[in-house]
Order: sequence, then structure tokens, then C-alpha cells
Amino acid sequence: MTHANERSPERRPARPTLEAVARRAGVGRGTVSRVVNGAPGVSEQARAVVEQAIAELGYVPNRAARTLVTSRTDAVALVIPETETRLASEPFFAQIIRGVASELSETDMQLLLILVRTDQERARLATYLSGHRVDGVLMVSVRTDDPVLDLLERIGLPAVLGGRRSVLEPLSYVDCDNRGGARSAVRHLALRGCTRIATITGPLGMEAGRSRLLGYRQALEEVGLPYREELVVNGDFTEESGHRSMVELLEQRPDLDGLFAASDLTAVGALRALREAGRSVPDEVAVIGFDDSSVAKHTDPPLTTVRQPTEEMGRTMARLLLEEIAAPSRTHHRVELATELVLRASG
Repeated sequence: MTHANERSPERRPARPTLEAVARRAGVGRGTVSRVVNGAPGVSEQARAVVEQAIAELGYVPNRAARTLVTSRTDAVALVIPETETRLASEPFFAQIIRGVASELSETDMQLLLILVRTDQERARLATYLSGHRVDGVLMVSVRTDDPVLDLLERIGLPAVLGGRRSVLEPLSYVDCDNRGGARSAVRHLALRGCTRIATITGPLGMEAGRSRLLGYRQALEEVGLPYREELVVNGDFTEESGHRSMVELLEQRPDLDGLFAASDLTAVGALRALREAGRSVPDEVAVIGFDDSSVAKHTDPPLTTVRQPTEEMGRTMARLLLEEIAAPSRTHHRVELATELVLRASG
């Protein structure tokens, strides 16, 4: 009961409803819903009347209700199965994020960044994606055995990968010419006179790591140099693995005179090991990396490297995902971007 000396709380004016817009425009509720959701099947005259009624009433669509009708969330997830340390230390990820964000900036899409570091987080992500909480998924650091990729295939959620699991990848992907880039690097080392060319690979559970190793082997064959197991050490794209692997290579083959590192950060670690061993770069050992990341210009000496267009990769991934969201039944895309050898002082 409200006493006479008590004031009832002021009621906010009711939000205009879809039905109110329909009454004002003199059309059915379904017509208003189709206009609000951008659906076809509305004449230009009816659309104009509805839009005028929306403006006059100040109607704002209820996003939650719209999501129920359209099954759209206006959000995409960028999944990076790496730790915060890798995310912060490797320029590759920053360039991918910049490219994706740039492509989405003119849309209504929200970008969600999701790091997956443990099996528990992977299971939680699987539940999240199975509920179609986002309209699509972008994913980098693609590993052959990642179960999230199998899930994306099963549930049919629009997805575009940065990289691929194999040449038979069924999902849409954007990749760079890893094999061709590695071949150009190793051929360049051979042309400058290197005859004992080593490599520190990327992770061989990733197609990028395998393709760059294959390019190394093909280039050796093309220039008539033998492939020797003791000149190959497996790394994981990190600076730490570059340093550790270079120390191992110098112990196994102290006479090596060239190195192709599968990433710029790997090359940075290798340069540090060479410096500690008193080896001159490039006079005694010429070094080439892969990425042309921001660190390549600031090594000592500046790093010759293979440029991959990482930011363009991010933009292309986002553009293809938007197309898949708009037309889910269309044919998937496979895009391979060209690489370029950038000559600096290290090789």
C-alpha cells in the first residue's frame, strides 16, 4: 500500500515496441521485423514508411531479440592457441590482430580475442563455440592435431584459418608461400658461396614448419648441395629455441657457413649464440630469417629475411570470414600470399 505522503517512483517512459512501429507505419509486425533485420521481401515504399516510423518513435531494436530471430551475434572470435608470453613477444600476432581489426573496423562486428593454453580452456572453448555464441571464428597457430578445428568442421560455424593443417585443409584459410620463401632464402645463401647450410625449423606439428623445411630441402637439391641430418635442428619459432639450436649446430658442425632460421625470432637467438661463440656474421656464417617482423631491422647485423605479408593476411582472413557469414553455403576459399626476400647485412 502506498500512503498519501509517499511518492510513487517515477516510471520511465516505455520503450517503443515493434508493434508500436507497425501501428504507426500501418503495416504488419512481420514487415517491420524484416526491415529491422535487413531481410528481403519488403517493397521500397513499405521500407520507407517503416523507417520513418522508426525515426519518429525513436525505436531501438532489442539486440537479444534480434539475435533470437536472426541467429546473429555480431561478434567474431580470433582464437590464438598460445600463451600470453608468446602473444606479447612475437610480432606476428600483433600484425595479425592489427589486420583483422582494420578489416572489421567499418562493420558492426565485435572482435573477441581468445587465448587457449590448456586442455581445460580448449574444452571450454569447444562448449562456447558449439553454442554458436559468435558468428564466426578466425584462428592462427594452426596445429595438425588441434581438436578445435575438427569441431569447427562438425558444427559448420564459419571459420577462416591463418595457415592450414595440410594441403588437404577443408576449411577456408589464408597462408603465405612458406615453401617458396624458404627456397629463395636457401638459394640466396648458396649463391653467395655457402656450402654447409644449416636450418633451425619451426614446429613440425604445424604446416608452416613442415613447408619451410621442405623448401630448404628443395633448394639444396636445386643448387646441388647434399641434405645432411646433422645440419637440421628442430625449433619452435622462439628466440630461446634459436639460441639452443644454434649452440647444438655449432657443436655438431662447427664448419657450417650458412643458416636459414624458420622465423626472425629464431634467427635472433641464433645470432646471439654465434656472437657468444665468436663467429662473425655474415663473414663466417651468413644468416637469413623468415617473417620480416619489426625485430629484423634492429638485430646486429640487420637481418636478411623472407617477408610474409602478415597484416594483409589478417585483413584477408577477416574479409573472407565476413563473406562466409553472409553466405554460409558458398565454396570455401584457399588463399596463398606471395613472399619476398629482403636483403640486409646478415646474409
